[in-house]
Amino acid sequence: MRLCSLAIVAVIAGASSPTSVFNALAASECARSMELAHWGENTTGDISVASGDSCIFPITLRGAASTSEVSQKPAHGKLKMLNVATYEYKTKARYKGSDAFAIKATGKGPKTSGTSVITVHATIK
Repeated sequence: MRLCSLAIVAVIAGASSPTSVFNALAASECARSMELAHWGENTTGDISVASGDSCIFPITLRGAASTSEVSQKPAHGKLKMLNVATYEYKTKARYKGSDAFAIKATGKGPKTSGTSVITVHATIK
């Protein structure tokens, strides 16, 4: 019954494999505040994560990303690319304080295209 439920979630979520279903269930989206920008503009945002936890950080610029990469690694956690527009941030266990990372992404939106750097400031509780 459990496998059947996961298969239904995969169909609903549009996942292409059971692995992507398990990744999607592993962490929730980061609690964040961020201003949306257009492609070619840099932006910053703030997220909040519990110590030792992880969260999913999607790139939310209008349009679609074609490439992305980590341009600044976090000092107190790990940043893992799940796909071109989604990253997972995991904090170090027992660390509380601040952290920061940056993602450089290129994409095309309804009005502009270009490369943007998304700088994220994390508060780890």
